[in-house]
Amino acid sequence: MDIAEVLVCAFMVVVIVVSLLSNILVFVCFLYNPEIRKQAPGLFTLNLTFCNVLLTVSNMPLTLVGVMSETQPGGDALCQAVGFLETFLSTNSMLSMAALSIDRWIAVVFPLRYHSRMRHRDALLVLGYTWTHSASFSAAASCLSLVGYHRVFASCTLVSPRAHVSGRSQLVAFTVLFHACTFLLSCVVLCVTYLKVLKVARFHCKRIDVITMQTLVLLVDIHPSVRERCLEEQRRRRQRATNKISTFIGTFMICFTPYVITRLVELFPAVHIPPLWARLCKLLVYSKAACDPFVYSLLRTQYRQTCARLANRLLKPRPLHASPRTAHHHGNRIPTAE
Repeated sequence: MDIAEVLVCAFMVVVIVVSLLSNILVFVCFLYNPEIRKQAPGLFTLNLTFCNVLLTVSNMPLTLVGVMSETQPGGDALCQAVGFLETFLSTNSMLSMAALSIDRWIAVVFPLRYHSRMRHRDALLVLGYTWTHSASFSAAASCLSLVGYHRVFASCTLVSPRAHVSGRSQLVAFTVLFHACTFLLSCVVLCVTYLKVLKVARFHCKRIDVITMQTLVLLVDIHPSVRERCLEEQRRRRQRATNKISTFIGTFMICFTPYVITRLVELFPAVHIPPLWARLCKLLVYSKAACDPFVYSLLRTQYRQTCARLANRLLKPRPLHASPRTAHHHGNRIPTAE
């Protein structure tokens, strides 16, 4: 391996470790905090975390072995099973992100009717669709024998057209339809819903700003430093809303777009995809599993507080001596007949 492939392997190891630890921490927070379990978005987050953990323990290690050894890891049966999982998990995770964006859109645009529009039953129906959608494409790829070891990507996934000359038209049709119904659909839903959320958030911020400015005008004796702090807080509030929406959409686009474009470009027979570029694109897709816990969960106040309580509970020293009540019972034990 050259230095570039060594760096790819090193970054992949980091992604595997961070993804596994962070997603397991989200699982622990979900199990520990009953308030998170009561909320409908918690089900979407749980489903996304489940997909990320399964992708981390199944696909990522085999891809790492493939990059290091330049050979297919395991037999054909194992590779086909892992390729089936990759198609299923990638589809499921994209649709879960779209479901989270729809949930936040309903919460912001219809706050008074949110609890009647997004109940646990509604969340389970949405998750049922994501699983059916994902399983359908995965099963279709397996039935059409389009899953195998891809040497350019060094992973078990949809194989290149050169590996299936007779079924190239099937692979082209399936690849275009698959990415249109997963990546493109999720991207459109994310952009439309989050941009509407941003529009509503800015509208509310503007109303608050108008009320604040009117108040500041009335308070003629207010100190200039206090007025400046109020205006600075308004600017921070608007910037936070923009940063959150940019993070949701940006991480999705950065991690998935290069890989999807590469898979579509390779459908042209005359195009040669450099292995290093293909593996970097694959690494970006895997890095999304490491980013999701921080983007959707761990940086939120509810999860941070849960992590803090867990840390305090684990780090809190336990008394080594027995309690006074226990000592009293041991010191005044009732004699028994011998």
